[in-house]
Amino acid sequence: MSRSDTDTDVSKVEQGEVRERPDLDAAAPSAETPASIIGRSPWEIFWRHFRQDRFALGGLVIIALMLLMAIFAPVVANITDHAPNQVNLKSLDSYGLPSAPRWWPDKFDPVTGEKITESPPGYLLGVDDTGRDQFVRIAYGARTSLQVAFIATGIALVIGVLMGLTAGFYRGKIDTVISRATDVVLALPILLLALGIASACGANKEGCLWGLIKPGLGPVIMIIGLFGWPYIGRIVRGQVLSIREKEFVEASRSLGASNRRIILREILPNVTAPIIVYTTLIIPSNILFEAGLSFLGVGVPDTTPSWGGMLADAGTAFTFAPWLMIFPGLALFLTTLAFNLVGDGLRDALDPRKGI
Repeated sequence: MSRSDTDTDVSKVEQGEVRERPDLDAAAPSAETPASIIGRSPWEIFWRHFRQDRFALGGLVIIALMLLMAIFAPVVANITDHAPNQVNLKSLDSYGLPSAPRWWPDKFDPVTGEKITESPPGYLLGVDDTGRDQFVRIAYGARTSLQVAFIATGIALVIGVLMGLTAGFYRGKIDTVISRATDVVLALPILLLALGIASACGANKEGCLWGLIKPGLGPVIMIIGLFGWPYIGRIVRGQVLSIREKEFVEASRSLGASNRRIILREILPNVTAPIIVYTTLIIPSNILFEAGLSFLGVGVPDTTPSWGGMLADAGTAFTFAPWLMIFPGLALFLTTLAFNLVGDGLRDALDPRKGI
């Protein structure tokens, strides 16, 4: 390049006639850039994959409906004017048996004007052998199952994540102690232990542990929460053992970051995805565990509606009143199925091997 050409380029720069390089202009997104190659945030990538799973979206809708039913259970009781434990022997049929579901209006005699419908009005899902409204009890039973699902799973999640992070990051003797404690908890016969604790706490009106655990839903939540953390702990430990050796962790350590900051800012965000997925998969297991304890008669008391307790009560009446088992079982089945579908959808959407 000659001196004259250089002077010409400098003068063009001073006059503002020289534009930016065309290759840099092409790299920036414009209105004509296809949407398929514009960068997306992790949340956009996740939602794009998740909404393509129709089964996961259907499970999410079912969970939302169950949550609404649990929240507005008192409203349902007020509308139907039936309390969950209200005994009404007049609602039984003429033989003293549970009345079947009724979805049709009352019929009246055209001559006398008297009501000729045998089934009592207002009982959409029928009544049990004491005349209690099944629809209201199922709505209150959703409260019991979802409380166990979220509270007990939350307790197990907190304990498991703390144990897994500590064992995987510090390793050595700390890892050995926590791992052996995990093996001990996994070796315990949880069902037999739950039967014993629930029976002991339920039989005594003062509860257990000097009154700290009262009879009712508390012992069930405590059992599931305190003995359900090893599975989450092992998953988190395995993830942390791999992540702690990554370059970005070494970079943070070289910059003088403390262990607490590395765990909370670098490692924990990278194990959030498997934690979320596994949590949605153990929620239905906890719901079924509570239902099983209630079915065996050592879960929540009879005054607290529970789907498992309703299934246990319906066992002797299945031959002449099958709806007593069908509707609570259907609610339990749909809830557990919905959580499993959502868990599978989250696992697929959070899979890093999937394309953008």
